[in-house]
Amino acid sequence: MHQMELIPLILCTACLHPEPKERDQLLHILFNLIKRPDDEQRQMILTGCVAFARHVGPTRVEAELLPQCWEQINHKYPERRLLVAEACGALAPYLPKEIRSSLVLSMLQQMLTEDKADLVREAVIKSLGIIMAYIDDPDKYLQGFELQMSALNDPSERVISATHQVFLPAFAAWTTELGKLQSHLIPTLLSNTEKILRDGEHGLDEHKLHLHLSAMQSLIPPLFALVLKNAPFASKAKLQGEVPQIEVTRFPRPASPLQDVATIIGSREQLSVLLQLYDNQLEHEGTTGWENLLWVVNQLLPHLIETVGTINVASTSCVHDFSRYFWRLCRTFGKIFTNTKVKPQFQEILRLSEEAIDDSTTAGNGVLTKATVPIYATGVLTCYNQEEDRKLLVGFLEDVMTTLSLSHAPLDSLKASFVELGANPAYHELLLSVLWYGVVHTSALVRCTAARMFELLVKGVNETLVAQRVVPALITLSSDPEM
Repeated sequence: MHQMELIPLILCTACLHPEPKERDQLLHILFNLIKRPDDEQRQMILTGCVAFARHVGPTRVEAELLPQCWEQINHKYPERRLLVAEACGALAPYLPKEIRSSLVLSMLQQMLTEDKADLVREAVIKSLGIIMAYIDDPDKYLQGFELQMSALNDPSERVISATHQVFLPAFAAWTTELGKLQSHLIPTLLSNTEKILRDGEHGLDEHKLHLHLSAMQSLIPPLFALVLKNAPFASKAKLQGEVPQIEVTRFPRPASPLQDVATIIGSREQLSVLLQLYDNQLEHEGTTGWENLLWVVNQLLPHLIETVGTINVASTSCVHDFSRYFWRLCRTFGKIFTNTKVKPQFQEILRLSEEAIDDSTTAGNGVLTKATVPIYATGVLTCYNQEEDRKLLVGFLEDVMTTLSLSHAPLDSLKASFVELGANPAYHELLLSVLWYGVVHTSALVRCTAARMFELLVKGVNETLVAQRVVPALITLSSDPEM
């Protein structure tokens, strides 16, 4: 412990000593005081460095403290490299801004790509988050984007988690400031996603796809915040009198406090006022002139829905990832938006009517045989759980079952919907009612499909439901002369 007591002494002397050479030696001692500093010891050294930085100003921090970090960037002990990674973040506010966005950014980039220790790379990500909060050189945007992509590709779960919790939200905030969230960041991730799907004809890189979609998911809160802040009513959003509480279930649970829409907007109260105006605007005024929202409706959604139509329905993880994305998007943008902007776009594509049965469905390349079906069912139609929402979901699944059966089409899209929904016991009753509809259908083709679908469900359904709902259905089917 005695070494720790030396820290204030070393720093005080380093602050005040007239000789540059002596000061350099003292700071060298500080960084080498403890062979393998643990969390607490590093924290003390960093606290000391920050106190020193506040006292001596940016020029001396650059000239005297940074070289000490630079020297230890390849140190054999990971604890020393951790100290460097953490120092880059801790000292960021006290450095000249051009150094912050050049030398410090390069140091962190080097450590992210070269350091073998997960803990060090995790600390690098957190420091990069801090750097992103201070950086103001637009020319560094692409470097930030590259860093984000390599962080998301990191082999370590810890690093990826820190990227979602800290780096992505900080980078999204800066991207928003630069006006590039809708013009570059989200479109680039989306076109990368499409490329992964195109290249996946002979084998899909599911991991890579998951990384891109999870990054896009993390960008939903900043996207919604951007829409609110630039809404036609934004200037009217004043805090006056009692502000209604935001319902606990209004938003999906954020991955970290930095991904909370309230944090991005500034406060829960401000968000509450904006949400009231938002719902009112959507219900009564519409979206005319609301550029940021129109981008979501006219660019993002059609693009996503088109992409979903190219997914191989057999890729369960891919269907799941896209479903989660749509679910978060709909839950964040709210019920009115989901009902008036998202559902109609899917319904337009999935037009279900007797006339819709044509040769392409029979051949298995109509949209009803594609991943669009399970993703709409599980990503959009399960967002809200009122009676009318459940009715819509049941009706949709019944229509798909009927149409596919009557056109002798492959049943993969229906199966995928059942598998994804069936993973949650809350939907078992609903799925069984869809099957019962099939069991008593006038067409033997539909009854036959219902019989096949039971296999998918029986494994996970609890015994009471089996006795009440499954057994009677199977008895009915077994006595069917046309089966």
